[in-house]
Amino acid sequence: MPKISPDTLWEQAAAEVQSRERGDAERDGGEAVSERSVFLMGSKAGGKTSILLRCLDRDDPSKPTLALEYTFGRRARGHNTLKDVAHLWELGGGTSLSDLVQIPVSPGSISSFSVILILDLSKPNALWATMEKLLHATQTQLEKISSELQKAEKSKHGAKHGTSVQSASRVLPKDYPDRELISPFPVPLLIIGSKYDIFQEFDPDKKKLVSKTLRFVAHYHAASLIFTSVKSESLMLKTKSFFSHLAFGLEKGKTVSIDPSKPLIVPTGSDSFSQIGSPPTTDVDITSLHAKNPKDLWKKVYERVFPQQNTDEQRELKDPARDPQYAEPQIDAMRAQKDQELEQYRRNANKSWKGLDLET
Repeated sequence: MPKISPDTLWEQAAAEVQSRERGDAERDGGEAVSERSVFLMGSKAGGKTSILLRCLDRDDPSKPTLALEYTFGRRARGHNTLKDVAHLWELGGGTSLSDLVQIPVSPGSISSFSVILILDLSKPNALWATMEKLLHATQTQLEKISSELQKAEKSKHGAKHGTSVQSASRVLPKDYPDRELISPFPVPLLIIGSKYDIFQEFDPDKKKLVSKTLRFVAHYHAASLIFTSVKSESLMLKTKSFFSHLAFGLEKGKTVSIDPSKPLIVPTGSDSFSQIGSPPTTDVDITSLHAKNPKDLWKKVYERVFPQQNTDEQRELKDPARDPQYAEPQIDAMRAQKDQELEQYRRNANKSWKGLDLET
């Protein structure tokens, strides 16, 4: 199989890890290393990095994610020296950098790919818009890559032989609740509601609406759902269990909690539309909303109570050249000097133009 030259820094990093792990496998008798890819995205400043570091048992200080960052986790398999690898991608900037999903979602990773969507429960007025845009961008890219792989497979072996690549549609068990009524996300999806320590102080009716809405969305996409807080050790342990299931294939806990007065813990397949019920409304006439489908109905009810902010306006990203965590004294001093020279040139140029006697 011809080796594909990586085109980006992130792909080079992933290729380097894969190369090292292949070497480890050869030293352990040729047993293959299990590799999975997990893509974390969600609310801006919603705690993605903090949650990831806690799930990896790392004590590194949490720093804002500038764009798209790559790291990896390894876990020993039993008593063997062989270690399974999880390639971890984290998207910063909330929805402003959603175009970058094309980097982690690649032909080489789609067969073992999963997504974690982290939503800031303390900011319900940005929750639906963030969730909708990020899920749409990721699903579009997954379906695009899947289609390209299937076309390549057909052209290689012929249409009569079909395709062996993974399509962008999960096959659920026949006894999956509401199987005919839902639209499963193309790959395993985990929705995490972060900052529960703040959310638990909300008005009970508003907590109920947020909780039931996220239960509906999770069940509709055949996803798992959990509410957590980095300030709660017990909630982080449960969150780590869900994370390890996606990253390393471990068994996730069987705990289920659907009480809106408590942190939600809803594994895939443990909920149903009959348990969720209809959108909780007090002053909203559902019949007046003219919804196209159940998901649209939930959206309209939610946005009546929590009018959504325009997430497209949140495009302000700090200049990496001025970020203290990337300080380089010599380079920064040279940059400052060049900035001064550029400003002086602009002033001189303006004076020159003003001094010209232009003919009319």
